[in-house]
Amino acid sequence: MTDNKKIEFTDSSTDFSDGSAPKQTKLGEKAWYVVHTVATHENKVANNLKKRIESMGLQDLIFRIIVAETEVPVLKDGLPTGKTRMKNLYPSYVYIEMIMTDEAWYVVRNTPGVTGFVGSSGKGTKPFPVKREEIEPVLKRMGMVDDSMYDRYSENDMAKVIRGPLEGTEGRILSISRDTGAVQLETIFFGRTTKVEVDFSEIERI
Repeated sequence: MTDNKKIEFTDSSTDFSDGSAPKQTKLGEKAWYVVHTVATHENKVANNLKKRIESMGLQDLIFRIIVAETEVPVLKDGLPTGKTRMKNLYPSYVYIEMIMTDEAWYVVRNTPGVTGFVGSSGKGTKPFPVKREEIEPVLKRMGMVDDSMYDRYSENDMAKVIRGPLEGTEGRILSISRDTGAVQLETIFFGRTTKVEVDFSEIERI
């Protein structure tokens, strides 16, 4: 994947290598998973999966489906043209929030355009979910913030701005407001200590 970040996985797997047909199992916990798709087919996969969820009534098993795209300026000779385009931050990957039951697992991996789950060894082995700290930057780059994300951050933690005008800036967290999402960072600009304010969705703990 991009950003030179290695996705890590937790939990155990279930083997269906005997070829038995998938059956409904006891519901587990909601978690994020990553599927690999045919190149440039990320949005087709997402749309196909959404249709299957609706037609098969799987809304209680498969929730958010994300193609991590962001709007970027179109440049010509290094200069902005005033036009924009959508850039896929993680080509050939789709992020799915789901409860990993046999039924949900079977439906997703058999959606047209899906070539497999990341974190599965194949041979009928279920994939591992993505750790929360690994999926958080993806969600934040999409401007999506869950209240539980705040629990991982405290004053004096070091953080990096991952999007917005101050992207790449690192600093120490002075304060965080759950109500407004405002984060005060202490950073260094031109050799001087400076306080800046960014949105919580724009930072990642380092």
